[in-house]
Amino acid sequence: MGNQGKVACVLAVCAVVMAIALASARGAAPAAAPTAVTTTGPVRGLVANRMREFLGIPYAAPPVGKLRWLPTQAHARWTKMLNATSFGSSCPQAAGFFGQESTNQNCLFLNVYAPSASKTTAKLPVMVWIHGGSLISGEGSDYNPVGLVGKGVVVVTINYRLGLLGFLAHPALSAESKTHDSGDYGLMDQQFALAWVKHNIAAFGGNPKSVTIFGESAGGLSVRSQLVSPAAKGLFERAITESGSYAETVPTLAQAEAAGQASAAAMGCASQTAACLRKLPVRTLIANETALTQLPNISGVLPAQYNAAFASGAFNHVPVISGTNHDEWMLFVELLNTLSNNPVTAANYQQQVAATLELPSAADAAPIVAAYPYSAYPTGENALGAVGTDAIFACNARVDVRSLSKYTPTYQYEFNDENAPNDFLPAVPYSLGAYHASEIQYLFQRPVSLLDPDQLQLSAAMQTYWTNFAKTGNPNGTGVPAWPAYSSGSDEAQSLVPPTPQTESNFAAAHKCAIWTPGS
Repeated sequence: MGNQGKVACVLAVCAVVMAIALASARGAAPAAAPTAVTTTGPVRGLVANRMREFLGIPYAAPPVGKLRWLPTQAHARWTKMLNATSFGSSCPQAAGFFGQESTNQNCLFLNVYAPSASKTTAKLPVMVWIHGGSLISGEGSDYNPVGLVGKGVVVVTINYRLGLLGFLAHPALSAESKTHDSGDYGLMDQQFALAWVKHNIAAFGGNPKSVTIFGESAGGLSVRSQLVSPAAKGLFERAITESGSYAETVPTLAQAEAAGQASAAAMGCASQTAACLRKLPVRTLIANETALTQLPNISGVLPAQYNAAFASGAFNHVPVISGTNHDEWMLFVELLNTLSNNPVTAANYQQQVAATLELPSAADAAPIVAAYPYSAYPTGENALGAVGTDAIFACNARVDVRSLSKYTPTYQYEFNDENAPNDFLPAVPYSLGAYHASEIQYLFQRPVSLLDPDQLQLSAAMQTYWTNFAKTGNPNGTGVPAWPAYSSGSDEAQSLVPPTPQTESNFAAAHKCAIWTPGS
């Protein structure tokens, strides 16, 4: 497994580390139950949290039986009113901190949230959230968008197939069809959900001609995938990717199919047939996921590597917001070092850097250690966190925006709240800073707010930026500081720092991008 694969493996600790904390208690207000008519049948929702909520709407056929590892299929029509008042099942995933345990393949559900006072004829901008979770965990139900909805948008959150069920590539599966390669079924689900939105969101008060996709970590990687995918053309008008730049390359179809054959053998399918694979119990598939994350593979859905597609202009040209957090890797330091009883010390620092970057030997890390000396940071954990942040997230994201901005309006941000609350993992004797996924609590409501007044002001500004962008393709507007569009000449990013965001021009120097992406 290459460095990108190893990096991706640790991304099981992504946005969905916040899953339980982000879900808020819902008490339905005594109001007339809202209804809508979709292309597959009528649905009845509820009014709660100042929103009209339609929960657990099936947007596609359950991918079970012969539909396992096939492109997403249409759901059968229903004629009776469907109660959309509770969330549908999560897609199959293991028990853990980052999603809800499930073995139920009937999981292709979405949730629609609209302002309670808006009319179904309002034609509000639409924001479709793609959850994180390393493509092996998470669910759309973990995110309460009341703050975003309150600013005049409709928000949709979705489930999609995960793990081996969502991304297994295998020659026997590829041979079944002349129209699609195997793998990337989760990306197909996302596209099917976006098509559902285009066909149905007007019934909920949304504008099908004004759709923004946004997601964090694996959700951000999914947004980048949809930007590259020709099959997603026309399904969205704007895109926001948060901390999704951790994988600049993904496996080729041949590489992914070879890995799929190894997985099949490990699960008892020595015959390497599609029939054997489809008979495997879901628990067997979950137990045999060999990495802590899944990556898409090059296919008809994703025909090119991200950096090549963005550099050549071979992507869907829509306005883009792209950004990272100042201290992304600190979350992984806590998980992989502190909580794994693997402390970072002066004696082992060089070896820790080599392991983080998957270098051949500790000696190969010497130039990196010289650029990030142990003594220059408050703790060894903070030193290692700086290396991981710059090498894996920050500078790759800057390469993205430099390429994208040549073809389409692009806005870069850096989330910079060094005191972002952390109540998801145990307290540690060092600062996590603006760690991976810490910005999500500023966009989606927490059950009990831990934000102080300055952080709440930043939260309001971020929600305004995001919803302004959904409305116009430009985050700027009344009441928020000016955010310049990215240009390679000025090389500026918007620093999302409390209480008032400001423009920064030292991003590349601060993250030592000359080391990690020379020439960019």
